[in-house]
Amino acid sequence: MNSSALNVCSFESRKSDAMTSLIERNQGNPTLVHSMDEIPLEDNAQVKSFCEKLFRGEIDVIVFMTGVGATALLNAAELYFPRDQVLDAFRRIIVVVRGPKPTVVLRNWEVPIHYSAPEPNTWHEIISVLDEKKFSVTGKHVAVQEYGKPVEGFYEALRNRGAQVLPIAVYRWALPDDTSGLRNAIHATIRGEYNVLMFTSAQQITHVLQIAEEEQVKEDWLLAASKTMIASVGPACTEALQEAGLPVDFESSPPKMGPLVKDALQAAPEILSQKG
Repeated sequence: MNSSALNVCSFESRKSDAMTSLIERNQGNPTLVHSMDEIPLEDNAQVKSFCEKLFRGEIDVIVFMTGVGATALLNAAELYFPRDQVLDAFRRIIVVVRGPKPTVVLRNWEVPIHYSAPEPNTWHEIISVLDEKKFSVTGKHVAVQEYGKPVEGFYEALRNRGAQVLPIAVYRWALPDDTSGLRNAIHATIRGEYNVLMFTSAQQITHVLQIAEEEQVKEDWLLAASKTMIASVGPACTEALQEAGLPVDFESSPPKMGPLVKDALQAAPEILSQKG
């Protein structure tokens, strides 16, 4: 461990090894905290119902929010129907993607993509691109592959434009079975052991606050966290942090792990000096 390096706590769970390597390569001392698990909804009657509507021609548009979720949706659908039948049905409707990861998945499936959200790849950019291209969702049935939890702001924006929205939950976020890492990180933050707290998902802050509440140290943690540098991977994550009452000192652009770590750690000394 580099005694002069910044101590960085990251709550990245899925790509923890890659995050550890990135922090070390940028001269940081990493602490990786397993903050959440993706729980597939294997026995998913909602997916079966969606497929039946799709085959009857009752879905006009489908929005894929994540690559993992797109794959999970097809896997769940295959429990009930042939894969080719599902993919053929996708090819007959308007397909919208939120960013590069679902784009890769859809291209591998040879499913045409009609609209793609530009960076920073949030639902706001989906709405913007549909508006800019003058694609009206009025009267259309729009299926949305959820990612971990409902995206109520997105659904409201679609409904305000006259769409009938059908959310499809294929997995959900859950706390890890072992929350000791989260608990340890919360108390270490309160003790002032970290210079930088790094968030790569809005759900991470939800789980941190949930455990801090259980430990009866939520306010102590928020106060201590505000004295560190808070680094966010992108707008959706930033919004969740701000809603929690935390100042976001750095937001990555583009919203990816590599630029987040590199640029945040470059900016950290100046930001931390301003915080005193």
